[in-house]
Amino acid sequence: MWNLQDAKNRFSTVVADALAGQPQHVTRRGKPAVVVLSEDDYRQLVAAAHASRESFADHILAFPGDPERESRPLAQPRDVTL
Repeated sequence: MWNLQDAKNRFSTVVADALAGQPQHVTRRGKPAVVVLSEDDYRQLVAAAHASRESFADHILAFPGDPERESRPLAQPRDVTL
């Protein structure tokens, strides 16, 4: 794990280690901030995320229950005199 100043000073080492397959964690003010990955690792993560994501339509269609017949009582229209 690198603090930000050290990562900036030794950025070539950070990149070389990331390219060697070792993600490099960088902190800022003592808190985790970023992870430096190789391009190949990043592309694999993005491809896996896209492969496991369902479409919005599939998400809506998987809604449990029938949205046309909700359990709350139906509102009755009131008489209006004009």
